[in-house]
Amino acid sequence: MKRLVISLLFFLVVSLAVGLLLSGSEFLDWGLAGGLFAIAVAGEGLRFWLGRSRAKKRESSGI
Repeated sequence: MKRLVISLLFFLVVSLAVGLLLSGSEFLDWGLAGGLFAIAVAGEGLRFWLGRSRAKKRESSGI
């Protein structure tokens, strides 16, 4: 769980930095930053879900 939080914080900072750098005359391009962070959240959620489902398969006895 700690790895998930650290990863999401990293992607939050990166998406805000990209939104700031590509914003042009505005302070921050919220659509771009939010979209990048949403992709990161979806990817990390999928990775977390796949890891849990694989762990459940290993726990089953197979009998």
